[in-house]
Amino acid sequence: MKVLVAVKRVIDYNVKIRVKPDNSDVDLTNVKMAMNPFCEIAVEEAVRLKEKGVATEIVAVTIGPKAAQEQLRTALALGADRAIHVETDERVESLGAAKALARLVEEEQPGLVILGKQAIDTDNNQTGQMLAALTGLPQGTFASEVVIDNDKAQVTREIDGGLQTIELTLPAIVTTDLRLNEPRYAKLPDIMKAKKKPMDVKSPADLGVEVASKVKLLKVEPPAERQGGVKVGSVDELVDKLKNEAKVL
Repeated sequence: MKVLVAVKRVIDYNVKIRVKPDNSDVDLTNVKMAMNPFCEIAVEEAVRLKEKGVATEIVAVTIGPKAAQEQLRTALALGADRAIHVETDERVESLGAAKALARLVEEEQPGLVILGKQAIDTDNNQTGQMLAALTGLPQGTFASEVVIDNDKAQVTREIDGGLQTIELTLPAIVTTDLRLNEPRYAKLPDIMKAKKKPMDVKSPADLGVEVASKVKLLKVEPPAERQGGVKVGSVDELVDKLKNEAKVL
């Protein structure tokens, strides 16, 4: 079974986000970029399926600028067999990404598509669901466990009320939640081997899709800084501050 895994280039989650002085966008100057953490979980799950003998080939895919090949090489070092880069300098929204992935699903005919449930830069949580709608494939979102049995996939989902287990007929689309697995670190020999693994570069035009955003970004602002808390000496003082300073009573 072929597994298609989508990955995204985002600002490293350890980096403190800066806004440009003109508030036009997030400042990416000299900022460390990395693979989206939920995408790392998706790659890890695909690799584990291959180690179990369930998957025979893992294809990593990304949509983004030329620099995003760095994240594809990371996926290759973690265990993907080959990569596809849909190269564009446009700011890609969820629907554009889903359209490009839908064409790749049509071309590659994978038995399973795994995506992170959301990217930490936009937090939209939309691409997997849109891809399922465009391809007509069954979907299992927020997966904390995936079990493949012949042509069926048992997906345990994390929902508000606890856990829900559903059965999907393959091919299907799965989006990963945090508790699905713990991604491994790429070893140096695997990083060196990844440089020789095949990477196919396409453009959105090659796929017959347009990925340019239909949404105009007007302004970006950092969240307001919170003031430090204070200790109170008594209940009466607390009530007084809530009533006269916070004005919530």
